Amino acid sequence: MNTIPHWINGAEVTSETTAPVFNPATGAEQAQVVLGGSTEIDAAVRAAAAAFETWQDSSLSQRVQVMFNFRQLLVDHEEELGRIISAEHGKTIDDARGEITRGREVVEYVCGLGDALKGSFSDQVSRGVDVHNFRQPLGVVAGITPFNFPAMVPLWMHPVAIATGNTFILKPSERDPSAANFVAELYKKAGLPDGVFNVVHGGKDAVDAILTHSGIEAVSFVGSTPIAKYVHEQATAHGKRVQALGGAKNHAVVLPDADLEFAADHITAGAYGSAGERCMAVSVAVAVGDAADSLVEILTRKAGEVKVGPGDVPGIEMGPLVTKAAQERVENAVATAHAQGATVVVDGRGLKIEGHEDGFFTGPSLLDHVTTEMDAYKEELFGPVLAIVRADSLDQAIELINANPYGNGTALFTGSGEAARRFQRRIKVGMIGINVPVPVPMSYYSFGGWKDSLIGDSPIHGPEGVRFYTRPKVVTTRWPEPRQQVTAGFNFPTSN
Repeated sequence: MNTIPHWINGAEVTSETTAPVFNPATGAEQAQVVLGGSTEIDAAVRAAAAAFETWQDSSLSQRVQVMFNFRQLLVDHEEELGRIISAEHGKTIDDARGEITRGREVVEYVCGLGDALKGSFSDQVSRGVDVHNFRQPLGVVAGITPFNFPAMVPLWMHPVAIATGNTFILKPSERDPSAANFVAELYKKAGLPDGVFNVVHGGKDAVDAILTHSGIEAVSFVGSTPIAKYVHEQATAHGKRVQALGGAKNHAVVLPDADLEFAADHITAGAYGSAGERCMAVSVAVAVGDAADSLVEILTRKAGEVKVGPGDVPGIEMGPLVTKAAQERVENAVATAHAQGATVVVDGRGLKIEGHEDGFFTGPSLLDHVTTEMDAYKEELFGPVLAIVRADSLDQAIELINANPYGNGTALFTGSGEAARRFQRRIKVGMIGINVPVPVPMSYYSFGGWKDSLIGDSPIHGPEGVRFYTRPKVVTTRWPEPRQQVTAGFNFPTSN
């Protein structure tokens, strides 16, 4: 049985406590991951703090060169890393490659970080006085990341933190931990000094140690909203900066003037891709007016065509859920929806894949006539379940979405520019797609929702990420000429 260790100060470190890591496609235990707590977090902080003393003084060119090397290693090892992700998460290898690509785009963004770190200079703000500003790294920072994107979400954090001169501690999900260790080895090959990037595996003990450790300056978190609120509360109470991204209930609105085949095709992919285990998954389709019956008919056909199976089999479009508990939770949610009055148009429960009968599989489920009072609408199911809510108008659809406590992503399918403009201006959601079902922004923009999808006000990666991992300094200087008399004043200084 393979044991997955921590990675601290450039070396593998073990702990006595372990937890099983399963293959979701077979249901079999395939490894043990070590679980750390305050002792391991403290060791990582000490290693990161020591590394920061020299890393913060490294040149921007040196840091960028490491990122160039790291980016190329991600390209060279994409297939291997994709298979590691698929084996522990369950998603298809093609899907895993996709998340690696989107994570690599952040590395590419920081390879051009010089422009984002440029300060400004003001000449002669007062007689003989100039002002300039610049940004410096915080120190030791940490990231706590979810199971659903074991490569991409951490890559939204640590390249930005490291390229700006910080040192980093990653606490990945214990459900699929191997990707983090693999990335640590790539960093070492890229020339990153020991201690700049560290990995500590664990559960709540490790999380709490990160949130309370006095040596950690900032914490980045992606996960469920209740935990995001806990992370934000605890970390800020201990004087840390916090990025805390929570859950979602993402709506795709379909107007009667939309190309329904196009809309249904993209909504199907957005709802069932990665088995719905995405914070940007389409979980609600709002069918407006005359679009409803035809849209449901097309979605029914397309849901039945989704190819479900082990993620390492070519041609498979949707793999299993990550755990047995997740499978049971999703299937129970379908049963509850039926009991509350929803029409189960497509029922994915009880799916068995030949040769993988013990895998954590459930098929796509499609629910029609869902209301906003039903659990299937209110709860983040995080599985391959698409709920259809019917609305009479675009304005009613907008009101429905704005009333939802989440505000991560939303989409509108239409052929009307006026409708699109009205939607994007009035909707209370942070990321919007027009005829795009999963509107994850490019790396040079920042990712973050509104309302309960973002606790606090710090989005992730892009310009906001650079600002999060750095703090500004403003310097006011005077260089008097020799023997020049400069009168000191006791009044508050002005620019005269």
